[in-house]
Amino acid sequence: MTDYKHEDLVVRRGRRSGVTTMIAAHSRVLGPAIGGCRMKAYPRFQDAVDDVLRLSKAMTYKCAAAGVRFGGGKSVIALDRALSPEDRRAVLLDHADLIASLGGSYLAGPDVGTGPEDMLVLREKGPYAFCVPEQYGGSGSSSGPTAVGVLAALRAGARAVFGDESMAGRRVVISGLGAVGAHLAASLAEAGAHLTVSDVDESKRRSAADSGFEWADPDKAMEIPTDVLIPAAIGGVLSPDVVARLDAPLIVGPANNQLIDDSVADLLAERGAVWVPDFVANAGGIVYTLAREVDGLDHAAATARVEGIEQTVDDLLSGDGSPLGEAVKLAEGRLSA
Repeated sequence: MTDYKHEDLVVRRGRRSGVTTMIAAHSRVLGPAIGGCRMKAYPRFQDAVDDVLRLSKAMTYKCAAAGVRFGGGKSVIALDRALSPEDRRAVLLDHADLIASLGGSYLAGPDVGTGPEDMLVLREKGPYAFCVPEQYGGSGSSSGPTAVGVLAALRAGARAVFGDESMAGRRVVISGLGAVGAHLAASLAEAGAHLTVSDVDESKRRSAADSGFEWADPDKAMEIPTDVLIPAAIGGVLSPDVVARLDAPLIVGPANNQLIDDSVADLLAERGAVWVPDFVANAGGIVYTLAREVDGLDHAAATARVEGIEQTVDDLLSGDGSPLGEAVKLAEGRLSA
């Protein structure tokens, strides 16, 4: 906690399920802490704690850079077993109790392992979750808006690197074919890009082939020579060793915490690669959700706000410093103001 300087880390073992759940609030300077609820198994308890602390800090910078009136938080349900439907509901209700105990100072949304239907369960204990299904008055999955934001960031990055934003004929590698990665693949294929995709789920290989995409082993995807690399799976994928083998002039994607640490941004610059900071590129989901559910905008107006990520990235890439340095300066300026 001394290293991370968070406001809160709250951990509780669920009274129904016995599963450990936790919430980290990094900063509430701009408003209540907001961040997704991640449900997954971790090798060690400390790994779950590290994840929730790291992700909540990233949310502070994401919200500040995006200009929304919320702070940074995250929650984790650290699974210790496979869940039956009954177990899953018990775990979610336990987590909902923990969220409700904070009285609205932390607000949840979907993340890895959870979705809009799970947010409905969290809502049973209070109005502290976003992205419930649209038929229940929410904005539904944020995957599509997140992909829209990444594509907006990609247009700005392509202009800076290639001189124009067209993806026609560009080689693109997408590492991670989850909900957002699949959206990106479909959009980029339609734009004429030549796609290579990878995922740890081998079952997705068939659908990739049916779509005309080349397939790469997940361990090798980051090393394939390409025009654009899109990290769309887990975080911590850009390490000094990986960067030494990269052959991609532009890197922009939705994965959180792509860098092992901030020093890797300098290594990327030395390699001549333009990396659009993840907390800027992947902010489309929260921008859209808050525009719909807090500000009451319709789909078109909320999407227009997401498209504003393009101008933000234009500004970052035209600044005097590195893209990461410029993004941090933008976020910290809003936090200090």
